[in-house]
Amino acid sequence: MKIVKTFIIALLISSSCFAQVQEPLDFLSSDFHKERREILRSKMPENSVAVFFSNPIRNRANDVNYKYHQDPNFYYLTGHRQPHALLMIFSEEQNINGNSFDEIVFVRGRNALAELYDGGRMSASEAAKDLKLDLAFETPEFKNFPIDFSKYDQVLFHDFEDDVRETQEEGDLYDLISQFKQKVNYPDDSNLDITPEPQENNLNTTLLDQLLRPMRGIKTEEELDLLRKAVKISALGQAEVMRAMEPGMSELEVQGMHEFIYKKYKAEYEGYPSIVGAGHNGCVLHYIDNYKPEIEDGELILMDLGAEYHGYTADITRTIPVNGKFTNEQKAIYDLVYEAQEAAMSIAKAGVPFSDLLDTTQAVINKGLLELGIIESLNEEDLIDPSTGRHRYYPHGCCHHIGLDVHDLGEYGTLEENMVITIEPGIYIPQGSPCDEKWWNIPVRIEDDYLIKKDGIELLSDDAPRKSEEIEKLMKEKSAFGQFNLPDLDGE
Repeated sequence: MKIVKTFIIALLISSSCFAQVQEPLDFLSSDFHKERREILRSKMPENSVAVFFSNPIRNRANDVNYKYHQDPNFYYLTGHRQPHALLMIFSEEQNINGNSFDEIVFVRGRNALAELYDGGRMSASEAAKDLKLDLAFETPEFKNFPIDFSKYDQVLFHDFEDDVRETQEEGDLYDLISQFKQKVNYPDDSNLDITPEPQENNLNTTLLDQLLRPMRGIKTEEELDLLRKAVKISALGQAEVMRAMEPGMSELEVQGMHEFIYKKYKAEYEGYPSIVGAGHNGCVLHYIDNYKPEIEDGELILMDLGAEYHGYTADITRTIPVNGKFTNEQKAIYDLVYEAQEAAMSIAKAGVPFSDLLDTTQAVINKGLLELGIIESLNEEDLIDPSTGRHRYYPHGCCHHIGLDVHDLGEYGTLEENMVITIEPGIYIPQGSPCDEKWWNIPVRIEDDYLIKKDGIELLSDDAPRKSEEIEKLMKEKSAFGQFNLPDLDGE
């Protein structure tokens, strides 16, 4: 028994080995994150402090949690990928207990037993060194940390969503938020003045997004390297699934092929829940059930998926005929959407208003729908669905930023160099639409990712064909998935 106890104690003491996990070498550098903090500091009002909290751990069911995903802003500013942490950035140098600093991080600290189950944690000293921060402490120390928030003209933070669970761990995220609220005299009714102007209290919950939006919307070369990988992985997934597609597959099987390719290329996550909708399901814009057990011959399947690689996500949509051949009606709608995307691409460059891209795609689609006889006029009663107040057949926007979020922070006034955006026109004609039945259940969206340049754009997702003829040609090729056969569950 003594030997067993000695072994367990030795195992727990040596738990530092759990921190030595092999990791990829192409994460963003600590210098990148330090530079982001310095830029943010330069934009902050005088005598202010910005406070950031890590993302909560999300519970799946009972005592099982989802794989942890860091808050994008916290990751952007620190590179720290672990939960239960707090970051403070000060506009000017501070001095507390003889320590001079302009930024502080609080991290969980080491815990041998917890690391035995869940893997390595970062100590305060490791955080200061690896994250290149002036000061680092363990989270339980925040409770008595000698900071007077009332002396700052503005305390900048994102307001709380009340979605954090309390745990048994001292200094967890629940504790950090509760203690912060006490320190800043957070209003009980959570009804903060949301204007960025100085307030009666010094709490400001809106200015951070205004400061971060232009920063995150313009990508650095380091960020572009990761985005290019995420986009290429996603586009290669689309191309391979085109080769593998055949009637009788389930939507989940199609989703699984995409996501297998993501993991094959070492992408950690999907950037958002995968959308795989065949037939009518493709007319549901954010359809994520992907339950249809058998995709039918003659249907279109809309596949909107993106790999997340080291925090950066792609967003690509392809719509293809399940049997490899567009019908005349499917091809007419597909080619119209393609024409709309090409029209927006032709005008996209630095200096062009975002709104021009949407206006251009809508003009092409409206004209095409009229010529095909799907709408009778360009009057509002023919274009707008009264039940939704949206365009009857093109109900969503055209473009958005991508990056650390699939709908990334960024400015939406004018295109600027090194923005990365989508262009994604679509037409959706659900059953029962006020047009000839031959058009019913035709959903088409084509979505690609683009780098904005001074005199044009760079198409990042060209590894996945966009033209209808190129899609049909690729779908005739054999896929590596064709050799992947599993036993039937019924034993047949």
